[in-house]
Amino acid sequence: MDTTPNSAIELDELPPSEPKGCLYALSQPPLMLFLAVIAVLLGAAGVHDLLLL
Repeated sequence: MDTTPNSAIELDELPPSEPKGCLYALSQPPLMLFLAVIAVLLGAAGVHDLLLL
């Protein structure tokens, strides 16, 4: 029977942390701001093409 306290568990025995996926990356504010700026630029170009040309 193992009577080792939890604080004495070695770091090698801990399970590896799961990698963060694409949804985590998309939730970051700088990336969302960048994508919003690109979307606005594409939208402005589309409106310009449809209405002014």
